[in-house]
Amino acid sequence: MRLLPIAAAALLLALPLTACKKGPDPAVAAANLQTGEAFLAKNKTAPGVVTLTDGVQYRIVTSGPATGSSPKAVDEVKVHYEGKLLDGTVFDSSFERGAPATFPLRGLIPAWVEGIQLMKPGDEWILWAPASLAYGDEDKGPIPANSVLEFKIQLIDFLSLTPPPSTPVP
Repeated sequence: MRLLPIAAAALLLALPLTACKKGPDPAVAAANLQTGEAFLAKNKTAPGVVTLTDGVQYRIVTSGPATGSSPKAVDEVKVHYEGKLLDGTVFDSSFERGAPATFPLRGLIPAWVEGIQLMKPGDEWILWAPASLAYGDEDKGPIPANSVLEFKIQLIDFLSLTPPPSTPVP
């Protein structure tokens, strides 16, 4: 019988905590999805914009040396970048911090993994990530659910972590 009051008290304490933990506002998420899809449909016709088969879009601002190689998904990349929402709100910027960032490429959002593998050191691109290839239907800090994201990316360098092909021993 003593367990019943304890269980009831635990339940009453847990209810306010679960009420505080809410997901994204469905109306905002739906509006973001609609706004993003409309933006991408219009943006794909803008001069210089390339649209990949999965919807990632990019525009080349500056090209590095044509002879350079491109990173692979397993590599580490050194980049300067700025991430913005479609309304222009900057949510992250290595430019503002005054130092480039180094990341394992495969740990980034799918749009970055795909786009950066097409770049060469010295390239600067504007990349638009559809919500499905960014953070999807989840709020991530200052990034609302279903947001199309715009990134200015300068690929400075990369560290190839791809193992060299093995050669047979004679």
